[in-house]
Amino acid sequence: MGDFAPKLAKLTDDVLFGDVWAREELSPRDRSLVTVAALIANGNTEQLRGHLNLAKTNGLSETELAEVMIHLAFYAGWPRAISAILVAKEVFKE
Repeated sequence: MGDFAPKLAKLTDDVLFGDVWAREELSPRDRSLVTVAALIANGNTEQLRGHLNLAKTNGLSETELAEVMIHLAFYAGWPRAISAILVAKEVFKE
């Protein structure tokens, strides 16, 4: 993204990941859980792949992440949950 929108890349690195994600009020695991849920609920599967990998790094298991998708099927919509599961299947087999 940096070659096309360098300012957005800098804000992402400095503000989002450098400040917001570093705040102590929520653990990285909790931030990943919230972020994955928000991406699924909003149908943002493009960013979901990277955040599923980050969620695993931050201590969430594949079972827990699958449970988020099952739970969100009833709150965010069946199609969004199915789309998320299809992305997760690809991420988890890598």
